Amino acid sequence: MPVAGIICEYNPFHLGHAWMLEQLRQQGMDGIVCAMSGNFVQRGEFALLNKQSRAEMAVRCGADLVLELPTVWSAAGAEQFARGGVALLEQTGVVTHLAFGSECGNAEELYRLAGILDSEDYQIMVQKELLSGKSFAVCRRMAVAKIAGEETAALLDAPNNNLGVEYCRAMRRCKSRMEVMTVSRTGADHDGAPKGGIASASHVRRLLMDDRAAEAVTYLPRESAQVLLREMAEGRAPVTMERCERAVLACLRRMEETDFLPYDGGGEGLYRRVYRAVQENCTVAEILDAAKTKRYSHARLRRMLLAAYLRLPTEAEEQLPYLRLLAANQRGRQLLRMMQKNHVPVLTKPADVTRLGSTAEALFKAEAQRTDIYTLAYPDVQQSRCGADWRAVPILL
Repeated sequence: MPVAGIICEYNPFHLGHAWMLEQLRQQGMDGIVCAMSGNFVQRGEFALLNKQSRAEMAVRCGADLVLELPTVWSAAGAEQFARGGVALLEQTGVVTHLAFGSECGNAEELYRLAGILDSEDYQIMVQKELLSGKSFAVCRRMAVAKIAGEETAALLDAPNNNLGVEYCRAMRRCKSRMEVMTVSRTGADHDGAPKGGIASASHVRRLLMDDRAAEAVTYLPRESAQVLLREMAEGRAPVTMERCERAVLACLRRMEETDFLPYDGGGEGLYRRVYRAVQENCTVAEILDAAKTKRYSHARLRRMLLAAYLRLPTEAEEQLPYLRLLAANQRGRQLLRMMQKNHVPVLTKPADVTRLGSTAEALFKAEAQRTDIYTLAYPDVQQSRCGADWRAVPILL
């Protein structure tokens, strides 16, 4: 049975996401499994809605099974994010195709580009380019252009192509059995204005932050809009880091300069710059602006601050110790039974995590604590009682 796996955030689930799922069905996929970010996302931000609500959106709008990608992968840079998502889908044993949206719509070209980025020639070339002081993204593009030509390098100019390449690299690294398939994006560009009736997730989030919910829901499928409006009515959305800003600042101000070092990543002295920015500024936005240079993007800096706030481990395991079920429909439950029959470590009841070993238990406890931190950003603080992850049960439709 052909089953598509999607690595996603659905922050929130909008019409463009629904269109992609429809395309996968039309291309013969009998099932759709999602590896979805938990409560913190790849931009280094709090997700707009909690993971259970976003998983419910996905299953009500066409996905069959949603599994959680924990924070250590979901809030990481593109490479680690992709590794975690690919590892999760590979571990299910039921996913036959890794599917993603891209601007170019050409899976073979993206897979070929992944091979270039993993080559020794590329590693030598990009290190030479980095001596110029330019950002890594610019140096990477220049290195690829010199090796494979401008047309191939131009693929890196588009954000979804970029992420697709990282998925392909992760697949190459783990010798994945999955096939690569990509769907050409339609509608709004990444972070762009609405186009053809489809808005980007970032545009929808901006509308909600501007108290324009009535306009925002016009870009969501009806079922997704219903979940969003319910969560807003109950005081659990929209969620932003700003609601926890003083707690974040308090944590950052307790840190010494060397405490930021583990989150530097590149060993380029960025931790010193971030420490100074924390000492000299009064808001997260000001810290980001003060630390930013051509070489360091806002997204990288946000991930660094979030990792420090949540005390995330700097290294992630290659394999997930469990796959946590967030939501499923009838087809998804069939896939779940196949996984369980093959002894995949699926977690459906939080209390059962103790049966999966100490590594699984430690990860779940850490993730539950991060959820308790996340819920403090709910508009209604009365909704933020501790232990949400321990009480949550999968949404079964």
